[in-house]
Amino acid sequence: MLPSGSRMRRGEEFANAVRKGSRAGRPTLVAHLSVRADTDEPPLVGFVVSRAVGGAVIRNRVKRQLRHLIRDRLHRLPRGSLLVVRANPPAASARRERLAAELDVALDRLLRRREPPKAHMDGR
Repeated sequence: MLPSGSRMRRGEEFANAVRKGSRAGRPTLVAHLSVRADTDEPPLVGFVVSRAVGGAVIRNRVKRQLRHLIRDRLHRLPRGSLLVVRANPPAASARRERLAAELDVALDRLLRRREPPKAHMDGR
């Protein structure tokens, strides 16, 4: 399970990540990442699973799967970051392996965008 101190609970944190952060979409999920430069707090992660995904049982199953997957990837997030993972309707029928692969691709994209551009070898 995701540690309690790493869970996003406040609406303004969700809004900040979604409105001001970078976005990476996949068929089963969309990830939004915002990094607060003014804090050295551990990363916070929130999940959005709407009724479009399915009934309460399915939504809760998807949330549990995503929380478990994020727990193993939490160390990759920079300190002060806010990550919101929004499940799309195909997440309801996706296997855990597919969710994990798409989460990895989305996180890779978001984290790569944060890296400064590499200088050319010839100094240009």
